[in-house]
Amino acid sequence: MLFSSSTFIFLFLPACLLAYYGIACPLKRYSGIDFRNAFLLFASLVFYAWGEVFYVLLMIASITVHYVFGLLICYFRSRQPLARSLLVFAVSTNLLSLCFFKYANFIADNLNLLLEFTDMPVITIGSVHLPLGISFFTFQAMSYVIDVYRNEAPVQKNPFNIALYIALFPQLIAGPIVRYHDVALQINDRESAYNLFFSGMRRFILGLAKKMLIANTLGEVADQIFALSGNELSTPVAWLGIICYALQIYFDFSAYSDMAIGLGRMFGFRFLENFNYPYISASVQEFWRRWHISLSSWFRDYLYIPLGGSRVAPWRIYFNLCLVFFLCGLWHGASWNFVIWGLIHGAFLVIERLGFDKILQRLWRPVRHCYTLLVVLVGWVFFRAETLDTSLHYTKTLMGLSSLPSEQIDAFLFFL
Repeated sequence: MLFSSSTFIFLFLPACLLAYYGIACPLKRYSGIDFRNAFLLFASLVFYAWGEVFYVLLMIASITVHYVFGLLICYFRSRQPLARSLLVFAVSTNLLSLCFFKYANFIADNLNLLLEFTDMPVITIGSVHLPLGISFFTFQAMSYVIDVYRNEAPVQKNPFNIALYIALFPQLIAGPIVRYHDVALQINDRESAYNLFFSGMRRFILGLAKKMLIANTLGEVADQIFALSGNELSTPVAWLGIICYALQIYFDFSAYSDMAIGLGRMFGFRFLENFNYPYISASVQEFWRRWHISLSSWFRDYLYIPLGGSRVAPWRIYFNLCLVFFLCGLWHGASWNFVIWGLIHGAFLVIERLGFDKILQRLWRPVRHCYTLLVVLVGWVFFRAETLDTSLHYTKTLMGLSSLPSEQIDAFLFFL
């Protein structure tokens, strides 16, 4: 059930608001029960089960594991090696679950290529279903145990409250990735003010308009152009297609973020912003400070900085950046195209850190802006195209190289 679906807008959301403000909020607390949170948790589980009937059990299992390990980590905080081992186990369990459901088929397909090359029997597994929103709720669950381990947020002793944090439907399926320490205090102590509610309503309507009127319209154009093959695709049409897709993905993703932030406000939560006009960026570094802020900051705080951040030798900084963006690409989808998209951004971040950023600073801002857009647009080709061959052909056409010998151009682009 998507936020833009008629079922959500005309049935689920009105029913939630009526029950929340008509029953849960007036009762608020009774016999130690926060009826607001109890109702929101129930509604969130119904929301998820609407599309993932069986896999709601997977999310409940993840909630249970991280609730227990949060308590254990807090209890054994003074025994640092044990607390660290508990954290590693909790995070590993989460990652194994994510890898199985999201990457099992991808890993098997790539292993089979090697097995076929060595004349060994291939691995046969069925198609593994990808549960809706698993990338988001696994990252949020990891955020909880990591924040508790770092003592950046209080441990949650009420299992229903940690369940609400992970399952809360406004941020469950499309982001932003809400970190535990950002909302820990809001779970039990948040306001239900009229001005906050109406600002949330306006934000939700804005996001819905961006999705339905702009993103979907641009998406139809992009889909038609990316469906063209061979000589049907010309350079001007290819540029039109990738520009439409770049605008589509921004308005689509930022629309869902707007709707999530708006829904959060309607129920008294304040989520952080997720986009800040990324296409006005004058460098790839600036682009990632403005694009999908919750994801880039998550990787920065929970992976890049623990790996040493900028405090290590230069070669380690460059390696860490490439590793982070390799994983960032893989997080978006189980495909080498997503990996290449991530590595393109990682490579240009390294290039800028090698000194190119100083050259950029001396250039006229429109030139820096064009450079950034060129990198981003070429990256979007790999993000949107379904296969590597399609990506390479589309990139050739963008550059006006489609008439040159295919083997030479493909080798050149793949090397780049």
